[in-house]
Amino acid sequence: MSRIGRLPVPIPDGVNVTIDGNTIVVKGPKGGLSTEFHKYISVKVENNEIIVTRSSDNKFHKSLHGLTRSLISNMVTGVTNGYEKALELSGVGYRAAKQGNKLVLTVGYSHPVEIVPSDGIEIEVPNATNIIIRGIDKQAVGQLAAKIRAVRPPEPYGSKGIKYKGEQIRRKAGKLG
Repeated sequence: MSRIGRLPVPIPDGVNVTIDGNTIVVKGPKGGLSTEFHKYISVKVENNEIIVTRSSDNKFHKSLHGLTRSLISNMVTGVTNGYEKALELSGVGYRAAKQGNKLVLTVGYSHPVEIVPSDGIEIEVPNATNIIIRGIDKQAVGQLAAKIRAVRPPEPYGSKGIKYKGEQIRRKAGKLG
């Protein structure tokens, strides 16, 4: 049995979970999320816990078992606490600013780069070199952070680029002579 899949997902106070066919809807204090799960996976709510089971021990069903449980757990965590990713800009003249709902990046190109977040995602710019992305959907927060980082990835020779907060960049030596 899947080690991750067999663990029940506890439902905290203030979270409402409804299952309709192959769709699960999780609503909490920060908002609501819904997803569809595969027909070979069954999900039920018992004793204030979400229990995920599979129909057989097929390799594909085993992989779906752990995946479905992780997705549901991320949904419950998202509607209660939310998710957050922090990015740092480093380089001469590199800066970020927020104009309305858009994020405007000045990162060494001949033009500023504008990024518009999707619904449910909030961007905060506490200062010109830090960006914080918040939301209830873990996948959407990570995707937007990766999209922003891809505008100017950190380079190994200097210390320029956009990186995740706490990310270690392996430095390389430059030309020797």
